[in-house]
Amino acid sequence: MVAQRIGIIGGSGLYQMAGIEGAREKRGRTPFGAASDPYIIGTVGGREVVFLTRHGAGHRYMPSEINYRANIFGMKLLDVHWIISVSAVGSLQERYRPLDIVVVNQFFDRTYRRNATFFGEGLVAHIAFAEPICAQLAGTLFAAGNEIGVSIHNGGTYVNMEGPAFSTRAESNAYRAMGMDLIGMTNLTEAKLAREAEICYATLAMVTDYDCWHPEHEAVTMEAVVRNLKKNAATATRLIGKAIGAIPARQKCSCGSALKAAIVTDPTRVPLEIARRLRPIVGKYLKG
Repeated sequence: MVAQRIGIIGGSGLYQMAGIEGAREKRGRTPFGAASDPYIIGTVGGREVVFLTRHGAGHRYMPSEINYRANIFGMKLLDVHWIISVSAVGSLQERYRPLDIVVVNQFFDRTYRRNATFFGEGLVAHIAFAEPICAQLAGTLFAAGNEIGVSIHNGGTYVNMEGPAFSTRAESNAYRAMGMDLIGMTNLTEAKLAREAEICYATLAMVTDYDCWHPEHEAVTMEAVVRNLKKNAATATRLIGKAIGAIPARQKCSCGSALKAAIVTDPTRVPLEIARRLRPIVGKYLKG
């Protein structure tokens, strides 16, 4: 039995994945346009992986400009069943220190410019999203982090802001008062689309700074962030390399059937063009 492919999405600082053997490029052309960059397909520890840099080579795309739908749909077309997403984040709580890693388990949406669904135009689906992260994959990542001895936390809420500007101090303090843990600009959109695509998804949130709330630390600047990005990228690469061997060969959770009770449109009313466009996702539910 061939093990299912693992996708890796690299965020700020992680523009390539060291240690991929037999690497080859595949252009990501989808019904939703082109992915951020070519996918890099190869093996890590004998397991097939697909790597994509979220912002494109040279960091060309702002968070609001990323074609999230193409990125995730392209992973689906490449038969990816698991996605490990690496994201640079600011910390909203003292306990999450710069260079720590948080395996988040919740998101809070503050975006307003994102297209975060594959559906519409005659085909409606409402996924269950109370638990937005695959618990099995998250647990595997947390265990791997403990094994390699990094400072890692299990669980936390990630506020997905729009960006590209960092928070005002008033915003940062408001999120803290609400009990939020981390702030970033990308991962919630990916998580929603991965769930619609029935792909297991988990986030490695790599803390770079204390946002701007902390009285004993400088307000967040790109200079401060970049100082920690390179260190975080090296840590993420080690952690993922360790985790890959522990990810099951086949999905064993409910992520792989997320659309089973989510599609509400009468199948006879679905436009043929839309059914064809989404066949890689909905084909097993819309017969004919």
